[in-house]
Amino acid sequence: MTTPFDKIIDEIKLRGYHNHRLQEHSDIVGDCIYSDLLETCNYLKDDVDNGVVKYWLNVKTPGARNRKIDLLIGEPDETGRPDLNKIRICVENKSVITAHRNRDARFDDLNETLQVLHNVRSEAVVVATVMIGAAERVLNVPDRIKPYYPNDIFEKAILPKLSKGDQRLWDNYPAAISINRPNDQLATIEKFKKLPLRPLGHTHVMGYDSLLLVPVFIDNVNPPLIPRPNNFNIDVDLDYKEMLNKICTAYRMRWHL
Repeated sequence: MTTPFDKIIDEIKLRGYHNHRLQEHSDIVGDCIYSDLLETCNYLKDDVDNGVVKYWLNVKTPGARNRKIDLLIGEPDETGRPDLNKIRICVENKSVITAHRNRDARFDDLNETLQVLHNVRSEAVVVATVMIGAAERVLNVPDRIKPYYPNDIFEKAILPKLSKGDQRLWDNYPAAISINRPNDQLATIEKFKKLPLRPLGHTHVMGYDSLLLVPVFIDNVNPPLIPRPNNFNIDVDLDYKEMLNKICTAYRMRWHL
């Protein structure tokens, strides 16, 4: 099975660089997880086919900060919009690629989202995915290169060189380099492992039903890839399949028993 993160890598290859300011990579993950769930979870597929549930991307949640849920599956209200009191599956997608110092903010985001969703409906299956950058340095194209060139010059003179392995880019744009310290990746992984998880049948406990950590090598100079194998003992393919299975099992236990 191709994971959603492989499709993100393919998209970066087509674009030429990773734009960490855009929502589209999270949307790719959300769409792909939904499609894969329909293929692997008959209980969900039957409910979708029968119009019991629908799916949406970027749905605003209750609360002062009005956060958005990246992927929401649940029962619609009379207008066809999601009924937040009848949500069934929620997936949050985060990434820490360019600057690992952002891990604390992304961790806090996931913690706060979990609290909001648990208060809305504790039975909902809540899942988080986190892409973790494995490169020691990243060329920050969206913030430090692209804005300083007319669009036609960027498209013709710079874009064709990105993510192709042209090492001269490091020397040409030293001010655009974001440095990740050697221990940053592991520290980020360990940080996210502190997110609360809950046993399958314990819906009264506030915690994620599944947490998927995905190392990715993205530096906008070399071709992007998902490191298989890697130094973090993470099996992306196996962990992704297990995440889908956990979602399906929890969905069956909560709405089909």
